[in-house]
Amino acid sequence: QVQLVESGGGLVQPGGSLRLSCAASGNIFSINVMGWYRQAPGMQRELVATITRSGNTNYAHFVNGRFTISRDNGKNTVYLQMNSLKPEDTAVYYCYMQLLLPTMTTYRDYWGQGTQVTVSS
Repeated sequence: QVQLVESGGGLVQPGGSLRLSCAASGNIFSINVMGWYRQAPGMQRELVATITRSGNTNYAHFVNGRFTISRDNGKNTVYLQMNSLKPEDTAVYYCYMQLLLPTMTTYRDYWGQGTQVTVSS
């Protein structure tokens, strides 16, 4: 059984910072892309950032240099450091990983259950 567990969400004031973590557990053969998505109430889930196995990153335009995604391959963990947070960043943030399990021949998308980030004064 594979699980992606997020942590680090919470309430923060505008301009504040938050660091999200997501660790995958279970019998995992390989992890390709890791990333973070978010979903605000009434909105579609949208990509925030991704990071490849070798560390190449991609960010949504709204990040505008405020966030940094990183990963620790040895720990099967992805992080999202969020600075200069804005009220419009308020959303449930979901961890995403492309995983290859020992019984699989193709990578499959896995998702965490989400962690709430609220930016409000």
